[in-house]
Amino acid sequence: MEAEDLDGKTGLPRTGLEVHLASRPNGWPVPENFRLARVELPDLADGQVLVRNTAISVDPYMRGRMDDVKSYSAPFALDKALEGGAVGTVIASRSVERAVGDVVVHFHGWREYAVLEGGATKPVDTSVAPASAYLGALGMTGLTAYAGLMQVAAFTPGDTVFVSGAAGAVGSLVGQMAKNLGAGRVIGSAGSAAKVQRLLELGFDAAFNYHDGPVRDSLKSALGSSAGIDVYFDNVGGEHLEAAIAKMNPFGRIALCGAISQYNNSSPAPGPSNLALAIGKQLMLRGFLVGSYQHLAPEFASRMGRWLASGDVHTDETVVHSLPSAPQAFIDMLRGANTGKMIVALD
Repeated sequence: MEAEDLDGKTGLPRTGLEVHLASRPNGWPVPENFRLARVELPDLADGQVLVRNTAISVDPYMRGRMDDVKSYSAPFALDKALEGGAVGTVIASRSVERAVGDVVVHFHGWREYAVLEGGATKPVDTSVAPASAYLGALGMTGLTAYAGLMQVAAFTPGDTVFVSGAAGAVGSLVGQMAKNLGAGRVIGSAGSAAKVQRLLELGFDAAFNYHDGPVRDSLKSALGSSAGIDVYFDNVGGEHLEAAIAKMNPFGRIALCGAISQYNNSSPAPGPSNLALAIGKQLMLRGFLVGSYQHLAPEFASRMGRWLASGDVHTDETVVHSLPSAPQAFIDMLRGANTGKMIVALD
């Protein structure tokens, strides 16, 4: 990486590197869809801060924003920096809300430096957990898992819970939360034998590699003596959703969090062929966005803080180093190369 361009008087950077969206992917993203650019940093206006990012998050939902289609969030603009969760340190401030040295989270990732309003940042306590945890277990990722399990799927103690994509950032937390809250049985699916083993180490009662055969057969074996599934937390869609519907108990609840198996399809994927079963079983299938559940943030933060401190929740991070590596880290994450949260450390 080229040397920093610093102001001779203040010692502050005058420019910074950003990852821009160079073109919209057609199917799976490729490195050529991204471009590394050095841009001038604007002078701070009143109320603004300059943050040196130390880690950024790459997440599955970002794939949808790379397409120029109407969705719940505006598409990323071409030839401009992408956006996403980031954590960093305030190195200059004209805001009464933030001081130099504050460690904050914000939504101006995919860049070395972020100039933003002080109120658009949130301070974090690194005595509770490392700063990167606020991109994962203590951040939007953790709140997604908690809201989906507790409010969307209306989890109750004794439930049999199935989580797809369970070795990922959200799924691994869902399973551990369910166990801590008294689930009768927790089952996870993952994409490799090593990930299956990790899920068992995290306390899942059963786990399977979805590459080993039809998901419906693997799920049936993993259920063991359990009659069926009460809660399905869906991160994958497709074959997983169809298999879960087949094994749901009457009045089962399905939280639709993601459909990563379909994000890179160039044409629409067919829906589950057995959706009509939801009628006779009286199932609830509900999609959700974490932004609608911010009211749960204080409750979640309190519980997650205690679980982390006690060791009842363990977090995994797959760390890739340097901003130029971010596009490949994103591509690899979509292909399942990560265990737990995929983090890009800007060192």
